[in-house]
Amino acid sequence: MKQDWKFGVLDDAVDRGSSNISLNKIKDDDGEFPVFGAKGFIQNASFYQQENQYLAIIKDGAGIGRVSTHPEKSSVLATMQYILPKQSYDIKFLYYFLNSIDFNKYRTGSTIPHIYYKNYKLEPFPLVSKEEQKQIVVKLDRCFEAIDKARANAAKNLENAKELFQSKLNDIFSQKGEGWVEKKLGDVCSLIKRGIPPKYIETGGIQVVNQKCIRNHKVNLTLARRHNIVLKSVSQEKLIQIGDVLVNSTGVGTLGRVAQVRDSIISDTTVDTHVTIVRPIPDLFFIDFFGYVLIKIEDEITKSGEGASGQTELARTKLQNNFIVSYPTSLEEQKQIVKILDSLKKQTQSLESKYQQELNSLEELKKSILQKAFEGEL
Repeated sequence: MKQDWKFGVLDDAVDRGSSNISLNKIKDDDGEFPVFGAKGFIQNASFYQQENQYLAIIKDGAGIGRVSTHPEKSSVLATMQYILPKQSYDIKFLYYFLNSIDFNKYRTGSTIPHIYYKNYKLEPFPLVSKEEQKQIVVKLDRCFEAIDKARANAAKNLENAKELFQSKLNDIFSQKGEGWVEKKLGDVCSLIKRGIPPKYIETGGIQVVNQKCIRNHKVNLTLARRHNIVLKSVSQEKLIQIGDVLVNSTGVGTLGRVAQVRDSIISDTTVDTHVTIVRPIPDLFFIDFFGYVLIKIEDEITKSGEGASGQTELARTKLQNNFIVSYPTSLEEQKQIVKILDSLKKQTQSLESKYQQELNSLEELKKSILQKAFEGEL
């Protein structure tokens, strides 16, 4: 740390404030004063809790530790913590400082995570003049402007790589020719069924694939859980087989994700009730082609969920009857399509990995710059 800097703690520079506002409290209210939540603006209300500009931190639920700046004469929901700068401290300087804190080390609670001001208020804080604070802010603004431009470029390239594969997939399935047929998904499957209730244990039991395991058209078994159910009590059809396509059937943000079990034998493994096993009729498909049949309709599946926010799900009957799949009856043609798509997927995944690494590196760079800034080494 810089030798001529004096350090105190965060509590020396800010006051905290609490909100008692819930969505129910303001649902019938109206006015000119904005109320904000974890995802941004919620609605206007007839009152406000903060007279001056302030900072707020998400303290409960998803996104804990995320910091935002809010205007005068506004409020936040009770899931957020007011952070109010004392007179000698620049709000932008405090915003950057709060972003330099690793709030995960203060996280408590497993189902609904929390962070408490009493735990992070003792973070070492540089007690520098307001003029020096502003100088540091100018430097950080310049650095982060450049980083944000680089992030935007990398994010766009990542999206383009994903769209490249989807575009080719759509082209192949839209240019179907002689020998192609269209059928309901249920008519080409021998099994469409969910798994066992998610009652998990730490060790022992059988392996269970859950929603988190299915991402980017792959099954990640390192995220699988264990269940103490006796293996022989699980019907044979619910044990995953090579060629099965697993479909996330519940949840906002997870519903509709598909992944085929292609090249690794998963013995004595099943799925929980949030995942559906979709198994093709034997000999109807070159097995790897069936995975692409489901990837083709992945977006349709995602958009077809029903239910309240956070509880969106897809019924088995809907999966059976509401989705039309097209495919060539020739197994040789299916095999040739798989060869093309596998090659393209390998290329696009390589590009995606490259651009994702760029994004990760830029995020680490931001953390490094913030650490140096508040140790006086910028």
